Amino acid sequence: MFLYVVAFLVVLAIAGRIAYSFYPVQLTRFAFEPGGKIEALPPLAADAYDKPEMWSSRPDRGSRDPARWMPQGAAPGAPVQAAVFFVPPTSYLKPAHWNGPLDDADARRFGDMMSRAVASAFNAAPQLWAPRYRQASFGTFLSDKPEAQQALNLAYRDVAQAFDAFVAKAPKDLPIVLVGHSQGSFHLRRLMTEKVAGKPVAGRIAAVYAIGWPISVPHDLPTMGLPACDAPDQSRCLVSWLSFAEPADTAMMLRAAVRRPGLDGQPLAGSTFVCTNPLTGRSGGSAPASANLGTAMPDGTIEHATLKPGVISASCAADHTLRIGAPPEMGPYVLPGNNYHVYDALLFWANLRTDFARRVAAWKP
Repeated sequence: MFLYVVAFLVVLAIAGRIAYSFYPVQLTRFAFEPGGKIEALPPLAADAYDKPEMWSSRPDRGSRDPARWMPQGAAPGAPVQAAVFFVPPTSYLKPAHWNGPLDDADARRFGDMMSRAVASAFNAAPQLWAPRYRQASFGTFLSDKPEAQQALNLAYRDVAQAFDAFVAKAPKDLPIVLVGHSQGSFHLRRLMTEKVAGKPVAGRIAAVYAIGWPISVPHDLPTMGLPACDAPDQSRCLVSWLSFAEPADTAMMLRAAVRRPGLDGQPLAGSTFVCTNPLTGRSGGSAPASANLGTAMPDGTIEHATLKPGVISASCAADHTLRIGAPPEMGPYVLPGNNYHVYDALLFWANLRTDFARRVAAWKP
C-alpha cells in the first residue's frame, strides 16, 4: 500500500535496517497499528456529499483539482465522454485513530499527491469525481483486531454514500468508469458487489480500474459481476495490477492482501489474482519497453513530472504481480521489496490514459 514508504522510514528510525530486515511486519505493525477501541463515529449526514468540500475532485473545481494535473509533454487530447468515480488510496498514516479525520491536513496533502499520481490519467473525462471519506488508517491493514474490520466497514459506508451521490449528480447519458487505488480498490470490490452487480447502473459501467490491490479471480470477480479485461478494446471488464521491480519480494504485500477473505467469504491464500498488462490491455503476458507510450517521471513530491516513452517494460509473473524489470529511478517512494506501488499508474501513465479512452469508446448502452 502507498504508505508503506513512510512506515519503512519510521521503522528504520526505530530499529535500524538490520532489525527491519528480520522483523518488517512486526515493527511496522508496532509503529502504526492504532491502540484502544475504535471511536463510535456517527454516520455522515444524509446530504453530506451535496457539499463541495466533501469532494477532492469534482467537475467545478478547475485548477484547484489535483486530478487535473498533467505531466510535462502530455497532450490533453480529445475529451472522453464518461463519468469517472475515483476512490482514493490510504493517506492517513497516524496511529491516533482507526479512521482518518476528514480535516487532517497531512492526509489531505498525501491524498492530493495520489490524485496526481493516479486520477490524472483519467482527467480527459470532464466528469471526474473523488470523494473525501473517513478512510481506514494505514495500520488497519496490518491488524487482525476486530476494530480493523469495523474501521474498514465505516470507510466503505462513506464510499458507498458518495457513490450514490455521484450516480445522482453525473449526467445520465454518460457511461461510468470506476477507478480505485490501494484502499480505494479494496472498497471498489465491495461497491461493485453491493451497489452495481445486478442493479440497473451495471449497464452503464464501461470499465473498472482496481489498481494496487489484488483482485481474486475465483473469490472476488464472480460477485463483482465483471470479468477481467482480456482485450484492449473490451469494455464492461476490470483492470488490475501491482508493480514490482526485480528482484521482487512480494511477500509483505501479498500477506496484507490475504489477511481478509475474498468477497465470497473464502480465504485468499494461494488464489489466482488479476494481472492486467497495462502495455497491452490484456490479462497476463509480457511487453517490451518500446510499447510504453510514456512514463510520467516525477519529482520527489509528484508536483511535476516529465513524460518519457519507451522506458518501462511490463510482464505478469507467476505470483500474478506485474514486473517492470530493473528498478527505475522514480523517486523516494519505492517500498520494501522493490514495490513500486505508489507509481502503479505513473509507470504506464500514457498507456493507461489511452486504455481508458479506448474502453469508453467500445462501450455501448
